[in-house]
Amino acid sequence: MALESRTYQKENNTNILKLLKQSLSDIYSSRFLARQLAERDIKAQYRQSYFGIFWAFITPLATALVWIVLNSSGTVKLSDTGIPYPVYAFSGTLIWSIIVASINSPMQSTNAARGILTKINFPKEALIVSGIYKLLFNSAVKVLILLIFVFVYGVGFHWTLLLVPLALFAAILFGTVIGLLITPLGLLYKDIGKLISFSMQFLMYATPVVYAIPKDGLMKTIMTWNPITPIVLTTRDLIVGFHPEHITYFISVTLLCLPLLAIGLVFYRLAIPIIVERLSA
Repeated sequence: MALESRTYQKENNTNILKLLKQSLSDIYSSRFLARQLAERDIKAQYRQSYFGIFWAFITPLATALVWIVLNSSGTVKLSDTGIPYPVYAFSGTLIWSIIVASINSPMQSTNAARGILTKINFPKEALIVSGIYKLLFNSAVKVLILLIFVFVYGVGFHWTLLLVPLALFAAILFGTVIGLLITPLGLLYKDIGKLISFSMQFLMYATPVVYAIPKDGLMKTIMTWNPITPIVLTTRDLIVGFHPEHITYFISVTLLCLPLLAIGLVFYRLAIPIIVERLSA
């Protein structure tokens, strides 16, 4: 029986649409692998942990409690938020934690797979999808705690609560896009991850997470133009049943994320093989 002969040669990888199509195809074909990776990481995350899933929401809860105590004790004077401050603070810190986790997710998932990247050939996009699965799981846990806040402090049920998952998905989309764009550099230089973590701590105070937008001044301008602001405010408005005042800005930011996501996927697909080659050298 005659054996088939194949000739391998370097392909032209400059066709962006072709790369995007291949990336989307690999995302679909690797969905089972992505789910298995996510399940493995989630189980490992809470294995041998006494508090278990409690760690999923301890960070936003602790941050919110600090500001609740500062506000109630009069140590920090904050402007009226229009809703019970514990709900305002916890919803803001929760949304913020989801955005930060989404930004870090692509880099963390890819970095954690360094050992197999250089040994096994598999669709690298599975790492991104597995990170999103983990984000959805952890976000669902946090939302359950948020619902307790909503009912305990008398906000009650509003039909807009049904739209909150869509707003949170937009938050995850925004963070994932940013994370995709910085992941290749972050894998090469550890300073990138530290810089992102450091800058996000300051950016939080330029976003209406624990206090409302000032009525005037430089901080009002910064917070108004901050692209994270409409995501936080719109999600919070849906949680408490208010009419979203920044819905147009929110939709604009979300729609802008779609072409940026395509660019991020192409950039990731081009960069990761080069990085893997450097790691295995």
